[in-house]
Amino acid sequence: MSDAERQTWDQRYRELGATTREPATWIVAQKEYLPAHGRALDVAGGTGRHAVWLAQQGLDVTLADISTEGLTLAGQVAETARVTVRTLQTDLAETGLPMGPWDLILCSHYLDRDVYRQFAPALAPGGTLLFIHPTIRNLERHDRPGRRFLLAENELLTLVTGLTICRYDEGWSDEDRHEAKLVARRIMT
Repeated sequence: MSDAERQTWDQRYRELGATTREPATWIVAQKEYLPAHGRALDVAGGTGRHAVWLAQQGLDVTLADISTEGLTLAGQVAETARVTVRTLQTDLAETGLPMGPWDLILCSHYLDRDVYRQFAPALAPGGTLLFIHPTIRNLERHDRPGRRFLLAENELLTLVTGLTICRYDEGWSDEDRHEAKLVARRIMT
């Protein structure tokens, strides 16, 4: 990712501010798949709306994102919620996923097909992946994100390998986005 893109995200988060946003409805609905305890990674988690929620569920959460501004805001939101969220400023496209193993990886609205291939090896045996991302059908109702930032229909099933799929569907969300949604587990070995 270029410095210009990094600055774009920092500016977007500066404009957003430390507002508390609820986690995505679908993510909350997957609570039954969360481990009771352990390490969780929020991939490109921005201002921490999901990371904070995961910490509130009792997980030891690390939020990895490229934007220092987003991570600062995530820290403020976590402090307000009285939970701890570790933040890690990193360009996942360059560095890959942070060292695991992770009991849970959450990837919401981050598109990097090379990073997706790292999910299975980064998960602990029995670890869970929660994944949600808009598909090309999202363009039927919305101009953004653009085509290059969207998954093809059923593409996710070809990208996330080495995991057992517990749930998969594509459809319109409560937030009015057409999304691919997946829950998968790494087989115990």
